[in-house]
Amino acid sequence: MLVNSKKMLMEARENYQVVYHFNINNLEWAKIILEKCNSMNTPVILGASLGAIKYMGGFNVVASLVNSLVNDLDIHIPVCLHLDHGDSFDSCKKAIDAGFTSVMIDASKLSLEENIKETKKVVDYAHLKNVTVEAELGHVGGIEDNVASNILVADYDECIRFVNETGIDSFTPAIGTVHGIYKGEVNIQYDLIKKLRDNIDVPLVMHGGSGLSHDILRKSIKCGISKINVNSDIQYVWMEAVKQFINNNPNVYDPRKIIYSGKDAMEKFIEDKINILNDNK
Repeated sequence: MLVNSKKMLMEARENYQVVYHFNINNLEWAKIILEKCNSMNTPVILGASLGAIKYMGGFNVVASLVNSLVNDLDIHIPVCLHLDHGDSFDSCKKAIDAGFTSVMIDASKLSLEENIKETKKVVDYAHLKNVTVEAELGHVGGIEDNVASNILVADYDECIRFVNETGIDSFTPAIGTVHGIYKGEVNIQYDLIKKLRDNIDVPLVMHGGSGLSHDILRKSIKCGISKINVNSDIQYVWMEAVKQFINNNPNVYDPRKIIYSGKDAMEKFIEDKINILNDNK
């Protein structure tokens, strides 16, 4: 049975720990991530972007797939199925109605007032269905923005207003990270993380966790980050493993063997993240 993110993230917040959000792209990725996290007895948030949802066939397909895997694989850890970067009330509603247990509404490109209005609309609907809501303020850039000067860091006072007026369950303030693998100068706003951690009651989320060192991630957790989103890094280690497999096995054409050849690399990556970052004493 899927759960929403509230309990797992609040426990992480209270203990200065972190819950990982790993994006899924297909059946194999969902299965590998679930089985590995289950073997390590750690809760996990499976994130699905709108692009991945379209690729896999739709909201209902993704929700049914994850629910079925949890049941058939006898997964005993808490698992949350989360819409990553929903772009409108409509997309969030479709995810909720399909069985997603958490959604992110990303209206960060709108004005503060419009962002609050759109986010509050999603919160009102989601909470009726026992679904948690994450939202963003500022701008967590893309790969093209991986220079600190191109990233719009969230304003503290606006963050406080945003959280208080929307009623969200977790909050993504722009703190200097980017989506994709960070290649520019890293300029994480640790003071903003600490200040927000001490003055709001909801867990803080870091998007753009790929390409950052373990030391940066450890420090971010100690400052108050409770959820870290990882996608590009795990895609990269999978790609490298699959490339090597194909080079070493040029006559293999079974797609199951090709796709699954990245399994060991993905599992090692997940284990490394969980072991290192949750040992955050």
